[in-house]
Parts: sequence; C-alpha cells; structure tokens
Amino acid sequence: MAAGGRELGSCTRRTFLLGSTAALGGWSAASAEAGRAASQLATGDTERGATNASGHVTLFLSGDVMTARGIDQVLPHPGDPELRERVAHSALDYVALAKWKNGRIPRPVDFAYCWGAALDELERAAPDARIINLETSVTRSSDFARKSIHYRMHPENVGVLTAAGIDCCVLANNHVLDLGRAGLVETLDVLQGAGLATVGAGRDRAEAEAPAILDLGEGRRVLVFAFGSITSGIPRGWGATADRPGVSVLEARRVDDIAARIRAVRRPGDVVIASIHWGGNWGYEVPREQVDLARALVAEAGVDVVHGHSSHHFKAIEVHRGKPILYGCGDFLNDYEGIEGYEGFRSELVLMYLVTLEVATGSLERLELVPLRIARMRLERPSPEDARWVRERLDRECGRFGARVEPNAAGALELAWSP
Repeated sequence: MAAGGRELGSCTRRTFLLGSTAALGGWSAASAEAGRAASQLATGDTERGATNASGHVTLFLSGDVMTARGIDQVLPHPGDPELRERVAHSALDYVALAKWKNGRIPRPVDFAYCWGAALDELERAAPDARIINLETSVTRSSDFARKSIHYRMHPENVGVLTAAGIDCCVLANNHVLDLGRAGLVETLDVLQGAGLATVGAGRDRAEAEAPAILDLGEGRRVLVFAFGSITSGIPRGWGATADRPGVSVLEARRVDDIAARIRAVRRPGDVVIASIHWGGNWGYEVPREQVDLARALVAEAGVDVVHGHSSHHFKAIEVHRGKPILYGCGDFLNDYEGIEGYEGFRSELVLMYLVTLEVATGSLERLELVPLRIARMRLERPSPEDARWVRERLDRECGRFGARVEPNAAGALELAWSP
C-alpha cells in the first residue's frame, strides 16, 4: 500500500502518478542484449529452452495481507498494542471499530480464522504455489520508523500464515521496515524459520534482490522476483545495500538488468513472476508508465506473470503476449472495517487470483477470480449483490485492456481475452 495506509480519523490519498521514466530507473532504454532476448521470446526461440516439463502450473496470488495491528490482537499471541498514529494509540481500537461495524470477534481466534472461506477455495483449486504480498513486519521491535502508520505482528503469530499453506511472502513494500532494520531482520528470521520463502527484502542487497525459487517437482519451478517502487511510499533510504538490510527498490533497476538476472537462474520448465509494489492507494487509473514497464517485463525480460499490488482495491487485468498483468490486486486481509472514506471503492470486497499457466510456454491458460468479503477480520462469501458489483466493476476496468470478466460454473469469475 502507498504512503500512509489507513488509520482511524484519516483516509490519505496519494496522487496516482509514477512520474517520469527516469523515476523508474530508466527502464525504457533497453540494451541491445535485451532487445535480442525479446526477439527470441517473441518467436518462441531459445530463451525458454527445451523442457521435459509438461502440463500446467496453478498459482494462488493475492494482494496485500496485513495481519498486523487489529488482526494481531485477535490472534493467539497478541503483541504490544502500542501505536503512534494521530488518533489511534492502541491496536485494540481497530478491534473495537470492527466490532462496531460488523459484530463481535471472538478472542482469541485460531490461526485459520482470518482466512475463512478462502481455505475452502484453496482446497478446491489446489494451487501448486501460494504467494502473497505480506505487508507487515513480524517482530517484537519497538523501533518505530519516522512515519505515520506502523504494521507489526507478533512473531508467535506466524502460524496465521502457515495455516493457509502460504509458500512465499513478498516483502518489497512500504511496511516491512516499519519497526526498523532490526525488525526486518527478525521478520526474515521468523518467516524463514517457519519454512516460508521470502523475496524482495534481505539482510543485504544480494538477499533482497535474489529470487525466491519454489520447486514444484517434475522439472517445474516458480521464480519470484520482487521490487518495491518509491511511488508506493517506500522511502529511498529503505533500499538494501552491501552491508545494510533493506528492500529491493524498483527505481534502482532497468529492464535489461532484470532480464539478465532472470536469464542467470532460469531453467527449462521455470515460470517467472515479477511481483511489484507500486502506485497509490485509490483510483482505477493505470498510469502509462506502469503499462509500459509491465509490457516490457513480458516482452524483453521474459516475465510470465506481473503481480502488481499497493492499491486498496482491485484494478484492471491485461493479457499481453499471452501473459497476465495484474495491475493492482487490492487488499486481501486487513483491519480497516469501520474506517470511513472512499466507500465507493468497496475495499472490503477482495479477490483471490488463481492463475493457470502452460509450463512449456508460460502462457496463460486460465485466470479464475474468487470474490470474498472482509467482515470481523475474516474472509467470508459475498452476497449475490456484492458479487455482481465485483464482476461489473472488474469487467469495466479489464475492458479498457481488451479483456472481459464472466461468471463460471463454480460460482466464481473468469477472465476472457482475445489471443
């Protein structure tokens, strides 16, 4: 999420602009080498290489998962509720607000509670990998960064992530350093100690920029590269260095740099995801700079899925050269119930993204979208009216990119697009 997130008594709006191409690290000036790679990809030439891997890979992707603050307080091991926001000084204020809005929340809840109906959908879809943008620090640290909103989950509540079988946590966002660099290191220790892959932040630049490699067996792997943009509110000083923990900053990279990093690790049968935290919290507009960058990552760097997040609500989906670009996945879990402002965006209505790709080519075969609703800090089934609103609004936005959203036989939604 961008600069400030959401807090009691305020609803911040950031201008939804990415700025000049220079602000994105000069990515548009692709090298001749990247151009040759793009040519190979476009013709199905040698870039992917021959593979014995067959069949398909299904991925579960979500937007922002914020298991901090109010959610942390209802889990089995609530941390220190101290906040330093303008109005709220205790995370328990968010529990009270959710109760006022939607009813009492039993405390403590078990680790599976928050995922609610999403667990049934995960069992039904049986995705090969489950990847989220985890937008919180997981730490006991009280080293509050100089910013207005801080997200912190107690380390002993990491079971809330393993309860949903999460495989990979993207950390290149504007909240992972909310409790300082020591808080980031503890976050990495806790997540990795629980068997979760992390990407986009590290104890140094090498770790922050390294991909998460998810081995699915049968010659199939998922490579996740993650980048956070300063347009999402990430301070420039949060970038990792050779001797300092931090995040992988998008503006420090060019498309040809990213292409080279992908080629260095890619093997036949690999699917490549670029997970990017970019842009502001509100508004359906997709800036031209994001469109151009996403398309270049597909065409020049060989990315199979662009996984965008930061906006509090879902945004458009495009299929470019057979590869899905999710411009904004929206929030997935948060403690925003009862906060007033921007109600027209219906940010309590969220989506599960179930992306099925052909292994040999990385091309999109199916994109299923499952609408859910956040209530009492838990994902539940939406009403028919809410589900219809999601379909109509998402269909409108995807239509700008030549795609449609239609209901399917499972009661969910599916993307339809022209090859």
